[in-house]
Amino acid sequence: MLIGYSFWGFLGPGVIDTPDGGRSHRQTLVDGLRRAGHDIVFLQPNRDLCDAGLDLTDHYRWDVGLPDLDALFLEWRWPIPGRNTSPCGRPGHTCDLHRQAKLLDHYTHRLGTPTILWDKDRRLDPADPLRRTSNVTVCEPALHPNPGATTLLFPVADTVLDTADPDRLAARRRSTPLVYVGNQYDRDDAFDTFFAPAAAHLPHLIAGKWPDTRRWPGLRFVGRVPFPRVAEIHADALATVLLLPERYARAGQLTQRIFEATLAGCVPLLPTNVRGAAEFVPARLYVGNATDVRHRVSWLAEITGTSDHAGLIADCLRRLDPFRLSTQLDVLDRLLRHPDPVPS
Repeated sequence: MLIGYSFWGFLGPGVIDTPDGGRSHRQTLVDGLRRAGHDIVFLQPNRDLCDAGLDLTDHYRWDVGLPDLDALFLEWRWPIPGRNTSPCGRPGHTCDLHRQAKLLDHYTHRLGTPTILWDKDRRLDPADPLRRTSNVTVCEPALHPNPGATTLLFPVADTVLDTADPDRLAARRRSTPLVYVGNQYDRDDAFDTFFAPAAAHLPHLIAGKWPDTRRWPGLRFVGRVPFPRVAEIHADALATVLLLPERYARAGQLTQRIFEATLAGCVPLLPTNVRGAAEFVPARLYVGNATDVRHRVSWLAEITGTSDHAGLIADCLRRLDPFRLSTQLDVLDRLLRHPDPVPS
C-alpha cells in the first residue's frame, strides 16, 4: 500500500527546543512498514530539513500536496492556543492542525480513504464524530484504550531488544542515583508525590521543559537537552520514575521513557496508580510515594553490579516485549487489510 503518514516532528535528532517524543520510535515504525512492503509518503513539512538542517530526502519522500493514497495514517494533532490555532503566517504559528484538517477533509471524508488515527497523547475527545466514522480506526498506545480504540504501542526494534545485555548494563558505572527526563506537562502532581521529596535527599538530574519550578527550590533542573543526550543521561543513572499524567495512568499508557531508560540499564520505578503496572515492571519496582522511591534507590545502590542487579534488568527487558516492532506491525497489517468495524 501507499500510506500517507502525517506527523509533526522529526525522524532524526531534530532540534533542542521542541517537544517530540516520537523521535524515539517514529523512524523505527516507518522503516518497519517499508520493510513489510509498504510505500510511505510524509504529508507534513519536512522539519528534519527545514528546522534541523538534516537532509533525508535520499531515503524518504515528503509531499505537501494531495497525492493518491491507499491509506492515511495520522499522528493526531490537537489545538494548541497561540500556536496552531492562530492565522497562518502569524509569528509563532505552526500549520500542523490546519494541514491535518485538510488531509481529513480530502482523504477521510471526501474520498473515504481508510484512515488510522494514532492518538498518542490521548487528546481526541471520546465523543468526537471521527470515532464513529466507518473508515477511521482510532489507535492508542495504551493497554486499556478508550472503547472502540485499538492498542498500538510505541515500537522498539526487535533486534534492539534481542541484543540488549543485562550483565553489561548492570556492570556499567552510574554516577547519578535518580533522574527524570521529560517535560512538565500535566505532571506536577506526580512529581510532587513520587519524585521531588526523594530528589531532595539524593543526587539527581531533571531534564526537559519545566517552565515553572518555583515550588521546587534546590532541585537540579537542567532544561531541555539534545535528543542523543537522553540516552547518555539514562546510561549514567541508577533509576528513574515513570511520571505520567493521570489520563495516561488510568489507561495503562506509558511513554517512550520506559524503553529509553530500560535499554540503557536505568531501572524504571513505576507508580502503583498506573493501570496494569504488573505488565510493565516487576513488583519490586512499584512505588506508592517518594519514600518508596528513596528505599528502592538505596536498595539498587546496594546491589549495583551484582547478579541480582543484572537479573532485575533482565526482567525489565523481558517486559518490553509488548513494545516489539513486530507486534505493532501485526496490528497495523490487520487494520490496513481488515479495518475494525466502528460501533454504531
